[in-house]
Amino acid sequence: MGRSTASGAGSGVGGTETGQEGRPRPAAGLAHRVPDLGAMELLLAVARLGSLGGAARELGITQPAASSRIRSMERQLGVALVDRSPRGSRLTDAGALVTDWARRIVEAAEAFDAGAQALRDRRDSRLRVAASMTIAEYLLPGWLVALRTQLPDTAVSLLAGNSAAVAERLLAGEADLGFVEGVSVPTGLDSAVIGHDRLIVVTAPGHPWARRGRPLEAAELAATPLILREKGSGTRQVLDAALGGLARPLIELSSTTAVKAAAVGGAGPSVLSELAVGEELTTRRLVSVPVADVVLARDLRAVWPTGHRPTGPARQLLSLTRA
Repeated sequence: MGRSTASGAGSGVGGTETGQEGRPRPAAGLAHRVPDLGAMELLLAVARLGSLGGAARELGITQPAASSRIRSMERQLGVALVDRSPRGSRLTDAGALVTDWARRIVEAAEAFDAGAQALRDRRDSRLRVAASMTIAEYLLPGWLVALRTQLPDTAVSLLAGNSAAVAERLLAGEADLGFVEGVSVPTGLDSAVIGHDRLIVVTAPGHPWARRGRPLEAAELAATPLILREKGSGTRQVLDAALGGLARPLIELSSTTAVKAAAVGGAGPSVLSELAVGEELTTRRLVSVPVADVVLARDLRAVWPTGHRPTGPARQLLSLTRA
């Protein structure tokens, strides 16, 4: 008599599959076989109060809805759980046993919920922001003041740097939300436009450009040594892209404030955010020089690691920037 083949190994009978050790296991997952937490909480309330109506009131549902949920639970488990009578509702022997199991599951769920809340509380207790210099100096202070009125217990730390440094902080997990001013979104980050900005050419009143009667040509601007931010800054990226290249910087500085101070002091012309020079233009410490045939505009963006949408305080701050 020949030996039977093993072609049928692992196949189940009657809706079951064979596990690694030959033990049958149900084909459906636990979610299809175990009642949900709401049904278990209802059963526990019936056991405690001795009344389906009282359990329904305690959980804020109607009595018909409670009856339907118990019947559904009984069908799912294949046993009767509650005897109903005009005098109230009483657990069956099987119901009492299921109630004991349900109590342990609900207690475990409560511990799970408490742990998750502790994680949320820890997340919400701090916010780490990384921002490029112009946004950090001229926009973020107002947003953070507004955030503090909404989340007074959240400690906020700000890391200011150029747009490249902001991307590095986010990708290294050292910041929860970032803000940049460049021409493109750094690799590995998602973004949302939160505003717009314009770069303008400025000089001290004594510079020859302050007295010229016609707009500056883009080619002349590109060929002139300027007081500039360092490579990697959003301002430098936008200017370089708009002009197709720049002359070697006259001075290279790492902050908007330093560039502005050098320009006010007469060291040479510069290109700065319109946000940064409003007061200096009003008081005539700097003069705006129009440029022909080039638009020095840029988007201001909030950024975060790809696939990780801001949550908690970071999400709240993002909503404030749009307001």
